[in-house]
Amino acid sequence: MSKKILIVDDEPNIVISLEFLMKKEGFQIAVATDGEDALAKVASFSPDLILLDVMMPKKSGFEVCEALRSDAANNEMKIVMLTAKGRETEVAKGLAIGANAYVTKPFSTKELLGKVKGMLEAS
Repeated sequence: MSKKILIVDDEPNIVISLEFLMKKEGFQIAVATDGEDALAKVASFSPDLILLDVMMPKKSGFEVCEALRSDAANNEMKIVMLTAKGRETEVAKGLAIGANAYVTKPFSTKELLGKVKGMLEAS
């Protein structure tokens, strides 16, 4: 069974490129465009990994990550935060609230794909 990835980003160009890249690798994909939608999709789609933007409408990626990590049922789910905010304080916050990795934009799709595959193979 192929692994499931939820892409959460409010930037259509990023969603399109990530969706294309991940589908090409055989992953099942779902997309959410804001934080509230992301939490609803997690409940219905049960992703193995989430590519989570930080700056989004309704709920930030930090809020989504905290909400997911507060439920033990989501402990196995991998969360990769994607953001233009790359300062050390933001990276530290993302990792402290439960993100498994933190990738700053612009990012190399090849490196991101390698990270995603590595995290999913390890789980």
